Amino acid sequence: MDPTICAACKYLRRKCPQDCILAPYFPSSNPQRFACVHKIFGASNVTKMLQQVPGHLRAEAAECISYEATARVQDPVYGCVGIITQLQQQITQIHSEIMKIKGEMVAHRSAHPQHLPSPQPQGEPSWFSSTHRQEQDNFQSDKHLSGNF
Repeated sequence: MDPTICAACKYLRRKCPQDCILAPYFPSSNPQRFACVHKIFGASNVTKMLQQVPGHLRAEAAECISYEATARVQDPVYGCVGIITQLQQQITQIHSEIMKIKGEMVAHRSAHPQHLPSPQPQGEPSWFSSTHRQEQDNFQSDKHLSGNF
């Protein structure tokens, strides 16, 4: 196996030129990546797309092309759009859950106003002071209940 030949040229069974535009993005160590891209877009189209992209953005473009090709192989109808739609649905669902929990928190706080947190002193992190205050309250409660102090 020739280490100088890229996965694209190897897949296409051609000699890999020194200036092969595909070589940096489709190394011979990952032939499946180019096979997937070739199946969806074709070598000629991928070459044309990469030639149109400025040199400093080609690696990112090749990564996007590869990701889209992989998504199209897994889901021929929707490709990346299917994944994006699923993620948007998850975001919407989680946002609804957050809003529900915030509503429950407001209802709980209004029903139990004595449990509202007191203002934070300057200089202490909020997690420290609330934890410290709760420990002090627990200590005072234990002291009051036990009567030993």
